[in-house]
Amino acid sequence: MKKISAPTSVNVARLTYLLVCELAGVAVAVSSKNTALEVPLWTGVVGGLVVAGFFIFVETLMKGFSLRGFSTATFGILVGLFCAWLLTRVNIDRLLIEIMGLDSEAAETMKLAVDVSLFASLGFLGAVLALRSGRDEFAFIIPYVRFRQDAASGQPLLLDADVVMDGRVPRILASGFLNGRLIVPRFVLEELQVFANSPSPGKRQRGQRGLDCLEEMQADPAIRVTIHDAHDAPATDGMDARLVQLARILGARLLTTDENLAKVARLQNAEVLNISDLADALKPAVVVGEKIHLALVRPGKDEHQAVGYLPDGTMIVVNHGAPKIGTTQDVIVISTLQTSAGQMVFAELYDPEEAAA
Repeated sequence: MKKISAPTSVNVARLTYLLVCELAGVAVAVSSKNTALEVPLWTGVVGGLVVAGFFIFVETLMKGFSLRGFSTATFGILVGLFCAWLLTRVNIDRLLIEIMGLDSEAAETMKLAVDVSLFASLGFLGAVLALRSGRDEFAFIIPYVRFRQDAASGQPLLLDADVVMDGRVPRILASGFLNGRLIVPRFVLEELQVFANSPSPGKRQRGQRGLDCLEEMQADPAIRVTIHDAHDAPATDGMDARLVQLARILGARLLTTDENLAKVARLQNAEVLNISDLADALKPAVVVGEKIHLALVRPGKDEHQAVGYLPDGTMIVVNHGAPKIGTTQDVIVISTLQTSAGQMVFAELYDPEEAAA
């Protein structure tokens, strides 16, 4: 695996910090001359080098720790310190004296040790819990966090199992038509696992494709995927009901390919994006009188008809085209019909002489 080197600006910052520490060490050594705590010059140089080396080493360990993570950890530390402060408000001096039989001086020492332990432990636990928590959990504590986040990165997208197994989400995100972080509920992930382990070859293939699609999106640094534990919706509810309820709680757009789920969500005032609707909207409009170069692949419902398909899947029925099945012909559109399954187009074989007339 190719090792990623540090940016030039970071190396310049490290070198500058090293020089500052060296100058500080020399300054300490020079200023201590003719004093009781005189420090040799070489000690100041080595001391500055040791201090700089230690902090540069710590910085290299934190190379995956961003400013966002630092702010999150700071928030967790503050929460932990506040909880420790509340606990230290309890007057334990008297309790220590009475329970342990300590004198006043020993009790003060014990109280100081307990206070330091409480502040350090709860600050550490607060930082770790904050770093382990997703940004959605922060939104329940501080709603303003969600508002600022949505304004900066777009409204989040809640994915159902069907749209994950569909496999088109990474390409749509790469095209820039959708933005915002992706949220995959834990129960959707479990549903994908059930599909992937299904004895049915079709379901197993769809489940494996969904898991591969999720892995691909998580590996892409430009796509942010969050696995949400989703304890907000009761497990006794149906899958669709849990998705709609979670979308409303998180203020997310539900991304799906399920037409029935989209209808139910809209009835409950949840925002829905249906990829199938997007695909239909992107299909080129076929108008009456348009000439199309079409491959005739199979017979139609009537004996004289032949059927061909446009690249987007639109079916075209060609009257009197049965003798031309297996060839590619120019056809003229004579009518269109919109059905629940999509647009159906009727055409006639193109006759240059009739067109010239």
